[in-house]
Amino acid sequence: MVSSSRILAVASFVAALTVTSAPALETPGEQGLVLLARKVVTGSFEGDGVINNGAVVIRGGLIEAVGPRTDVAIPDGYRVEDLGDLWITPGMIDLHCHVAMGMQDLSESAYLTNPGMRASVGIIPGNTNLLNAVAGGVTSVLHIPGSATNMGGQGVLLRTAPRAFEDALIRDPGSLKLAQAGNPERRAPWNPRRSFMNYNTRSTFRRGVAYAKRWAAFEAGTGEKPERDLQFDIFRSLYKGEAQVSTHTQIYQVVLMTLTMVAENFKLPVYIDHGTFDGWRAAAKAQELGVAAILGPRAITNGMNSPGFASYDQDGAIFGVAAQYQKLGHQRVGFNTDCVGPLGRGIAQEELGLQASMGVRYGVDNSEPYGVRGVTSVPAEAAGLDDRLGRVHPGLEADLVISTGDPTDPRCSVERVYQAGRLVYNTATQERRF
Repeated sequence: MVSSSRILAVASFVAALTVTSAPALETPGEQGLVLLARKVVTGSFEGDGVINNGAVVIRGGLIEAVGPRTDVAIPDGYRVEDLGDLWITPGMIDLHCHVAMGMQDLSESAYLTNPGMRASVGIIPGNTNLLNAVAGGVTSVLHIPGSATNMGGQGVLLRTAPRAFEDALIRDPGSLKLAQAGNPERRAPWNPRRSFMNYNTRSTFRRGVAYAKRWAAFEAGTGEKPERDLQFDIFRSLYKGEAQVSTHTQIYQVVLMTLTMVAENFKLPVYIDHGTFDGWRAAAKAQELGVAAILGPRAITNGMNSPGFASYDQDGAIFGVAAQYQKLGHQRVGFNTDCVGPLGRGIAQEELGLQASMGVRYGVDNSEPYGVRGVTSVPAEAAGLDDRLGRVHPGLEADLVISTGDPTDPRCSVERVYQAGRLVYNTATQERRF
């Protein structure tokens, strides 16, 4: 007999695969748009982080100007909308997503390192999970493979609203997914231990970087053309800085190995993904190396509750993970959800803002808008997208969230969402999802 819970789970799974109907996207035309709001939180670390009584000028999908409404000239012919007491913030970015396929990812575990595997081939744009993300203010995600192996493959950066893959695509490859520990040793069939995983991972990096250097020499006219190897092609993007290593890494020893191996030894662009338990002990070194920490979904750590994963010198104290990074001088701290499909576990994609609010609740100094930065400009910078996304700044794409207040405060609600200047969610004209 099939249990009712199993039936509900399967029904939820099928629903998540469905590309639901919704109002057509508003295409940005030649006529510009000016949004006036009580506050504009720019997401920037430099300049004005918060603008009271602000104006944002948009045209052709890009932000033309932003500032106090008394200082911003409104061009002739632009449509002006006064949003009253609402706030404007950048669209949120989640660098740890597993729902763009409509379900939890499958991991290929025949080998411990699979750098050639591509998550992009299974994407289902416009599925229910992604549309829920839009309603929560999440405009961009990095969909990545699972962590049953040390290198699960290549992630893909996507917009959350479009129904066509070409429209949703931001960058492919989006990252190389590295999983240092926690899952591979208990999921791979032969139960590898950390010393062997580190050896094997380092070997793969060594071969991949050597492959990338041969291609770089050929492109510079100083070497012969190498034989193409799809398994290692991702390293050409990493070596050029056109993609990053997104690293599932947590506990101090493992986070330290990520920093030492990837950032110091191979000098590849990398960011910490998860970074929980006592991973914060490596915060100062991460800051020194310029490695961002995209934390979650665990918001707190207790040294006494995770045998094998945390240190036992905390006397049972509870720490806010993000706050500990911040206290040790780390300036680029962000948040993720690790959202998974309806048959899995984890934080829902639309609750990325809640992850930031948990960080603030457990100690992050939010006297400046660190919560908003942690889901906008920090992940944009970590993913190499800061020249396109993550801030309300002239020249960047108009990915904007319109909300009743700080979108990382769970007491506030998202009212509108723009992606590249297109109005993709509007509670005034369509059913509110949350």
